[in-house]
Amino acid sequence: MDANIVVMGTESVGKSALTVRLLTRRFIGEYGDIESIYSHTFMVDGREITLNIWDSPYSEDLSMETSLFEKRVQWADGFVLVYSICDRASFNTITRLIQTIRSTKDYLNVDKVPIVIVGNKRDLHHRRTVLSEEGRLLALASDCHFYEVSAAENYHSVLMVFHGLADRMKDSKSATKRPLGFRGIVKSMSAVFTRRRTDSL
Repeated sequence: MDANIVVMGTESVGKSALTVRLLTRRFIGEYGDIESIYSHTFMVDGREITLNIWDSPYSEDLSMETSLFEKRVQWADGFVLVYSICDRASFNTITRLIQTIRSTKDYLNVDKVPIVIVGNKRDLHHRRTVLSEEGRLLALASDCHFYEVSAAENYHSVLMVFHGLADRMKDSKSATKRPLGFRGIVKSMSAVFTRRRTDSL
């Protein structure tokens, strides 16, 4: 299976930390708000799955980047929407993202795609402003799956997020589509990421 995932959320919630934790098993705490596409292959039940992961910066005014937002939504077979349990505003943004994704899907006449909501920074529970129950209730109300994780402390929980989404995408018709033009982006962005990491070692 070959599937595309877009990771979204406001600044500093740990989107890139979550993605790179999956790819390298390492936690790297500081990132600029840069756009990157990565490719990751793993085995589930003897079956090879390749995930193309678009780590996407957040724009407060979605209307200003409508065409790019539509491209992301059209390209994606699934979404990981990330908030910080220490940041109430980042949690409130998730509802807006879900609504915008689904209305864009309807506008593009594309099948509904699986969405996973992730509360990150569980290790900072002493600074928590969003209860676990609130995340669960939002997921229930919006027909999404919910995970609360710490990208800083736990690789396995991050793995469960992406494996869980991959399971939901297996039955999705949209996982068979391959819009033209994005494979080159995946390869080139992966090459840039690999080079950047090598340079920094």
